[in-house]
Amino acid sequence: MDNWSTDKSTAYYRSRDPINNFRIKVTLHRITSATIIPQHNVVQQEGQSHVEMGDMGSKASMGPRPDDREEFTFQWQQKLFSQREMTEYSNKSNVLTYLDEKYNHEVTSLEQKGGRPNKRIFSYVDHDRFTNLEEYDTMTTSPNEDQSFLVERMSQVRRRRQADRGGNIPRNKNLVNMKPTEDFIRNNHVINTPQQTMYIMADLSARNRTPELSDEYVLCTIQVDNNGVISIKPDFNRSRGPYRLETEGERREIYEYTLQHVSKAMSSQEQDREHKMYKELYAKHIETLAASVGEQFEMPPPGILRLNLYGEIVSARNFEYDNLHINFFLELPRNWTSDHGQQLSGVTHTAATKVEDKDNVAYFSYPFEYEIFFRNETEDDMPQWPLLFLQVLSVDSWQRYRTEGYGYCSIPSAPGVHHKITHTWRPVGNSLVDPMRRFFVGGSPELEDPTYTAVPTTFDGQRLSKFGFRTESSGSIQIKLYCVQQSQAFLETTTKKRKTATLLDRLGGMSAQSNIMNVLDAFQKARKRMQSARENLASTMGAA
Repeated sequence: MDNWSTDKSTAYYRSRDPINNFRIKVTLHRITSATIIPQHNVVQQEGQSHVEMGDMGSKASMGPRPDDREEFTFQWQQKLFSQREMTEYSNKSNVLTYLDEKYNHEVTSLEQKGGRPNKRIFSYVDHDRFTNLEEYDTMTTSPNEDQSFLVERMSQVRRRRQADRGGNIPRNKNLVNMKPTEDFIRNNHVINTPQQTMYIMADLSARNRTPELSDEYVLCTIQVDNNGVISIKPDFNRSRGPYRLETEGERREIYEYTLQHVSKAMSSQEQDREHKMYKELYAKHIETLAASVGEQFEMPPPGILRLNLYGEIVSARNFEYDNLHINFFLELPRNWTSDHGQQLSGVTHTAATKVEDKDNVAYFSYPFEYEIFFRNETEDDMPQWPLLFLQVLSVDSWQRYRTEGYGYCSIPSAPGVHHKITHTWRPVGNSLVDPMRRFFVGGSPELEDPTYTAVPTTFDGQRLSKFGFRTESSGSIQIKLYCVQQSQAFLETTTKKRKTATLLDRLGGMSAQSNIMNVLDAFQKARKRMQSARENLASTMGAA
């Protein structure tokens, strides 16, 4: 008796096979009380004042009865009737629905064939009017728990299947309720997962007594949803001991039962046939997608470079004031075009700053994307690469706006992922009035043309001098760029299998501009190293 299994939790399995192939074997065995305890009869003879216990045949009582052990192998949604159902459905007066009429024909057919094949073990299928109160009533271990509204709704919704949703919905019917009431929200805000349920039961009523609903006990609950998830409560016994079941009332009989998975395993030929079928199905699916979508990418016309730019303004660092936002726009030089409906400018949200390693950092994580095209019409001119211009502004609680800095970022000429740090500056006035106005009432000198941070688009001269223009260094902006380039020149290079110049060379000498930009970047890095070395030298001399 000590090897009984007490773990009756739910087990979950996932299967891609049809659920009709599922088989479960249930074995029920009664171990008390008539099989163990001898029974006697009370006898009182005439002329005697005492009462004697007469033997009722203890040997016969202690022997096993035909219904002490029973086993049956169930298929999915296989219906077995109990004795109570046989009596109920055999009566014509109890036939009220189509399901009752169907069960009446089946019960009549079983009686004509000599009775039902089962004794105590039977089943409730998905169509039966049965609710397992033990599963839906108690959500906690408290004996005084009341049934909640959610439990009541789930007891109905979880048994709803996909086929019970009714007919087609009219096209002119609005499926969205614009003014839902509280009752409507309460009745519809429940997850509906279509599934089927099957209960394996046991009729543990006493012999020579009419079975009642209270004599029925749940041995196993099996549920299957549309995703192929099978839940079994309790789980298969496997190497564990049998489950224990004790009846209620005065008799207090004890039963034990086991659950075994006996579904037929697939042979190697069937597995090969199934794999072949899935392979053909997937190939057919790929052919259908190729027929509807196409097998090739949409290519730009010959001689045109398509550039898809996916960027992110990550953060701004070390600006003077808090609550920053950034205005940005993409400038397209000559021979660069974009779709007419595409907006090349934008503005981020306002972000507050926080201190990180003695730096004031405002995080934006603001995404943007552009699709632009390049066509080289003249090979003599040096093509220019697009520039991303940025303007950082701040706003305080009094709605005072201040310009914190200007900067620009050159779009990389190579595809891939690029991390850019854009350093900014802002104009400074010629008197003390400008910084005082900036501090007290807001406002500061601004650029009439933001492209002045680089080379203005209106400049046609050979040399641009910014001498005398007073500025002040401000913070920096971190930008992340993802560049994707597409052109038919890539296909030509791959097909001919020869080493050629870069795509930018084939489109008009852009590699020369790329080399110039690389030289300028190297010069800026060397200049920063020289400045840092001078500062370190000055600090060392001052300390000495």
